[in-house]
Amino acid sequence: MKFFQRLGRSIMLPVAVLPVAAILSGVSYWIASVTGGNVVSTFLGAAGGALLDNLPLLFAVGISIGMANKTDGTSALAGLVSWLTIVTLLSPANVAGLLNVADPETVDPAFGRVQNVFVGIIAGLIGAWCYNRFKDTKLPDALSFFSGRRSVAIVTAGVSLIVAVLLLFIWPVVYGGLVAFGEWIATLGPFGAGIYGFMNRLLIPTGLHHALNSVFWFDVAGINDLSNFLNDTGEYGVTGQYMAGFFPIMMFGLPGAALAMYLTAQTKRRKVTYGIMLSAAFASFFVGVTEPLEFAFMFVAPWLYLIHAVFTGISVGLAALLPTRLGFGFSGGFIDMVLQWANPLAQNPWILLLMGVGWFFIYFFTFYFFIKRFRLKTPGREDDADAQDADNIGTSLSGYHGTAEKFIAGLGGKDNIVELDNCATRLRMEIADVSKVDEHALKRAGAAGTMKAGGHSVQVVYGLNVQFVKDAMEDIINDRTERIEAFRGADAGQTGAVAGLATAVGLPNVAAAAVAAGAAAEQRLRSRGKVVRLRQPLAGRVLPLAEVPDPMFAQGTMGPGVAVDPTGDTVVAPADATVASVFPTGHAIGLQLADGVELLIHVGVDTVALKGDGFEPLVAAGDDVTAGTPLLRFDVDKIRAAGLSPITPIVIVNDETALVELT
Repeated sequence: MKFFQRLGRSIMLPVAVLPVAAILSGVSYWIASVTGGNVVSTFLGAAGGALLDNLPLLFAVGISIGMANKTDGTSALAGLVSWLTIVTLLSPANVAGLLNVADPETVDPAFGRVQNVFVGIIAGLIGAWCYNRFKDTKLPDALSFFSGRRSVAIVTAGVSLIVAVLLLFIWPVVYGGLVAFGEWIATLGPFGAGIYGFMNRLLIPTGLHHALNSVFWFDVAGINDLSNFLNDTGEYGVTGQYMAGFFPIMMFGLPGAALAMYLTAQTKRRKVTYGIMLSAAFASFFVGVTEPLEFAFMFVAPWLYLIHAVFTGISVGLAALLPTRLGFGFSGGFIDMVLQWANPLAQNPWILLLMGVGWFFIYFFTFYFFIKRFRLKTPGREDDADAQDADNIGTSLSGYHGTAEKFIAGLGGKDNIVELDNCATRLRMEIADVSKVDEHALKRAGAAGTMKAGGHSVQVVYGLNVQFVKDAMEDIINDRTERIEAFRGADAGQTGAVAGLATAVGLPNVAAAAVAAGAAAEQRLRSRGKVVRLRQPLAGRVLPLAEVPDPMFAQGTMGPGVAVDPTGDTVVAPADATVASVFPTGHAIGLQLADGVELLIHVGVDTVALKGDGFEPLVAAGDDVTAGTPLLRFDVDKIRAAGLSPITPIVIVNDETALVELT
């Protein structure tokens, strides 16, 4: 199950480019409908088609990135290598040669459709597997150039050769089965479309609805409903039947359910419920992102969710029965409806609006009745013990970092989070001890819902801004958030204020005593730790940490080390290492040496305030570097012009007893 959940999340990466294609195609159709075909509409239409025509390739690259254990361009390259190898070997011309067939047109027609999303997914999985398995491979010295990540593409090509041979015999059978399934659904007409709509919603909790969608929306079984609609390559009155019925549900039905949940909330909790329901209904109506609303009642009222799945199936089937067709590039929201309204394959889209009004009232009255009749614990109707205000959850942070800190606490602490990732609206995690997950705390902190998918897998639905929460959680978990910079700046400001006050009242030795204490602490660390000898990473005068104008570094709080007052503009690797992190603002680099020592090179003091201005990272996280490899360039004049110190600490962050010596 974990594999398929991760696959569903990975599929969202290439699917995320569809809105761009939809916008380009939609604007092209609008221009053509108003002014007729012209250069602008042709240009935009071709740009949209460039993405849609290469969806299988995007899937190969996107799946390879998403399924890799660590995001890395090497895995993307591996997915591309696998795709090119397989589709080239299985092209009709090459298959004819392999099977000793004189005329390529007589080979199985399955090989004429090998460039499809299904094969793209296979290629992506091969690329990701080879990356995960061989990225750390060490070869003999004679072949050391091909060690590590350089070996991934080579191994991928070899594995893809084997898979291509297997597909030579398997693909015609698989393709025939997929086509038969699609044709079976197609023969059922509107009823088949309804079955698809029903199954689409039922699979939402597992994330497997993406795999189901690929059969009907893309060129897996020959239906290709989505791409044909956006490209205007389908059949009027047919293409769009597997998408049209989602518009009334997403734009009207679910917002009706949100209104019912708001009105049935306890009076004292309506204000909080209003905010949750409004934002979720907004996402559903405008963008077609339904998960924040669905997860609000999916687990507290599973019978309601089953009814919702049935309603979706009825809507998709009814739309397929009526003379109305419409498609989307991302989901069935208002934005996609407006963009595709003028699409040549759009048929009476106004009918979907009338259906939507009807579904609004159906959802509203159904949800209102069931919630009241069976006293369901939908948002705003929780027991008193479960409805504490989120403000009561302690946090020292604000914004996304505040939410992240609450989520981490609700998940049992950062040590309980083994893996952390996200898709469009939800966090996807592997938790060491699932029993420590506090669903009520997560809900109070802003989660729309929590799902324990089995084993150690846990998902937390947040909404469209989940990426920012996930990034903030990673910052806190890895102790590398910019808030540390802010706190450090605040500490420095307080220290300066204390020193100034001490001087004003005639106690200048206070500041000197603090510096002396820091120097003494550093000397104690030096006296008992191991020596780490490094190449000097940038030109300039070497200083003890005690002279860094920042108490966090000067007092050894960040770890032992030295500092450099730079005269150059380039930081180079002080030893052979792996780049562990590159700060988003480019002012600091984290390295992991071969012996496990973790090193931080922080250019200047409080330079995070420059927001990247004057800094140019030359490497990326995950890169292997050798001593002397340039890591980043910086403009020392810009640092000084901003009133900041360019003194650069070089500290060991995982061994407080170490001693750093520069050579």
